[in-house]
Amino acid sequence: MIHLPREETKLMVAVHGWSGILLGLLLYAVVITGTVAVFAEEIGIWSAGHVETRSAFERPIDGAVRELGARTPAKYHEGVDLFEIGDHNLGAFFHRHETDPDGTLVSRGIYYQLDSDGRVARELHGTGEEVFGPRNDDALSSFLVDTHVRLHVPDPWGLLLTGILGLAMLVAAISGLLIHRHLFKDIFTLRRKASPVLANRDRHSVAGTWSLPFAFMLAFTGSFFSFFGTIGVPVVAMAAFGGDVQALNDAVFGNPGKPDPRAVAIGNLDRIAADSIRRTGAAPTFVAIENFGRADAKVSSFHDPKAGDIEPVTLLYNGATAEFAHTKPSIGARPSTGGTLAAIMAPLHFGNFAGILSKAAWFGLGFAMCYVTLTGLRLWLARRRERTRSLDWLERAVAVVGFGLPFALVVTAAAFLVAMPLGVAVFWTPTAFLIAAVAAILGGIFLRSGAVVDRWLQVGTGVVLLVLPLLRLLTGGPGWADAISVGQPIIAALDLAFPLAGLWMIWSVFGARRGRGGVGLSALQAAE
Repeated sequence: MIHLPREETKLMVAVHGWSGILLGLLLYAVVITGTVAVFAEEIGIWSAGHVETRSAFERPIDGAVRELGARTPAKYHEGVDLFEIGDHNLGAFFHRHETDPDGTLVSRGIYYQLDSDGRVARELHGTGEEVFGPRNDDALSSFLVDTHVRLHVPDPWGLLLTGILGLAMLVAAISGLLIHRHLFKDIFTLRRKASPVLANRDRHSVAGTWSLPFAFMLAFTGSFFSFFGTIGVPVVAMAAFGGDVQALNDAVFGNPGKPDPRAVAIGNLDRIAADSIRRTGAAPTFVAIENFGRADAKVSSFHDPKAGDIEPVTLLYNGATAEFAHTKPSIGARPSTGGTLAAIMAPLHFGNFAGILSKAAWFGLGFAMCYVTLTGLRLWLARRRERTRSLDWLERAVAVVGFGLPFALVVTAAAFLVAMPLGVAVFWTPTAFLIAAVAAILGGIFLRSGAVVDRWLQVGTGVVLLVLPLLRLLTGGPGWADAISVGQPIIAALDLAFPLAGLWMIWSVFGARRGRGGVGLSALQAAE
């Protein structure tokens, strides 16, 4: 039990309410897109019809990378990044580090996109910011991730905004904890026969209390990622390295050793990949080569956490001989508590440390946070409805964002399914989102009440969810038998999940209204 003096409790209630209401809608947008982005990889597989299950690093890559090295100017051999793209194909970025006239550190080079046979399908020249971006087959998953990470606001302002929202979530979580006088009692209190306001407040308290640890963790790790590159790195570089960001990166993430610029062919990359898989039990997620074609070349192989662990694994190899050197800390040359804490930030934030099981848990907790944020906004408005009608615009805004954002996301998925076979998904994926968002906003302006806006946006979202699997099949996506036969059950799983979610949303509007004698979700929200 938490006991605060009356005045301090009132202050905490005010802090909790205003921290939520000032940034609540943006916070809701970040949380709901993050909840969806947990399954961005699986949604990408489902939407693009990817059926390959073997990693690019489990297939021969050594010959292809050697050929790329031979055709790439030596000035771009400073670093080579290898990673998977599309349907487990290989991407390779040969680059060097430069400092732009404005002082920004950039990686400039040539980005090769290889097809399933190891041939160059596309070649792009420029900086990392210029060559990396959504492709036709991953436009949807890239859109979901970018919406969550920076709300499509240009760098660094998008990251700063999401970082501030993370801090707002911390404030709301801490103040919400402090205003619970009977914390453990509130965890189990659900007065189903109480008035709509009390019942909704109970559901808000229960969901918020159970998800408090997750809210703390999500807010802290999210703020860490947002502020790390935008504020942390420049400040530390200025304080300790005279503003040289590359020197900071070399000291924190690099592999120290005596330079040896002699020309020596790179070691067998297939041997390195096979050894890294044997040691970690999984294919690399990323491979970085320093000083390609030199005697002092080093190869770092990055892997997801091992079973039962949450810290990612990094293996270091001698690039010239392909011999294993040692397991490398994510930060620094030696293991440290700080390095371990920094390394586990990403698994804890994205929930990918235990495969589909941890992702499902993170999705459920994220959904609870969305519910807490939305009901918190509605309860704040309900307490002020009797005093003034001037907040009708805010009620409509909550309705538009609360249900308009899910509506726009599912419309975006539908547009991607139609546009991808035509090769125009990069354009139509964000365009469809904007069109759907404008439609939701116009509905919020012209429909007669927020409750009506809620109802029609939920119905629209449910209908589109019902249509998605059929649309995927009609646009040439693989059938269940084909997907399951090659070990890709996620396609069938999402084909089932989307219609079930759509039926639930439609039932929440019409079925629940009949079951409660005409008092459905929208009416309940209006009665708050």
